[in-house]
Amino acid sequence: MNKILCYIYNDMADFEMVLACQMLRYLNKFELVPIAYEMAPVRSNPGLIYQPAATVKDALDFDDVEGLIIPGGWNDEQREELTQLIQKLHGEGKLLASICAGPQYLSKAGILETHKFTTTLTKEYIESQGREDFFPRRNYIMQNVVRDGSVITAVGNAFVDFAVEIADWFGMYKDQAEKEEYLKHFKAL
Repeated sequence: MNKILCYIYNDMADFEMVLACQMLRYLNKFELVPIAYEMAPVRSNPGLIYQPAATVKDALDFDDVEGLIIPGGWNDEQREELTQLIQKLHGEGKLLASICAGPQYLSKAGILETHKFTTTLTKEYIESQGREDFFPRRNYIMQNVVRDGSVITAVGNAFVDFAVEIADWFGMYKDQAEKEEYLKHFKAL
């Protein structure tokens, strides 16, 4: 069974990826694999504990990966193995989906140089933290979710749109009308 990798890390906003993972389970054709830098429990920002099934280094050797989901959060550590994994999957045309602050990992890996994107991390916010903006803002679009080729990005409060767009990437809907029905259902409209 092909794998969807879910990068988990301390202080992640886990709710941003949970609906996407649940929707992928409906398809029943993927193994969801939580990956982290170490094989140690990870504590999300709300305090829930997650156990990785593999390390990011292990994932570099997987040959049956269909995508990577990266939630946002309050931890921006990016080791070389995560950069390598992102670049490898991008080169293979696999899905790279990140939400809220998660697009920073794609940006630091150079992926957003050639893709339109959105993020919760505004230029003003990054500069207010005394940091230099690391996003190629010429490719930034201010909207809830942006899908550009194999890259899907979203702002944090658009986790429903994010999940539905990921499911659409994998062919969950027969047409646009069915996709819209899923959006309405999960937004209780």
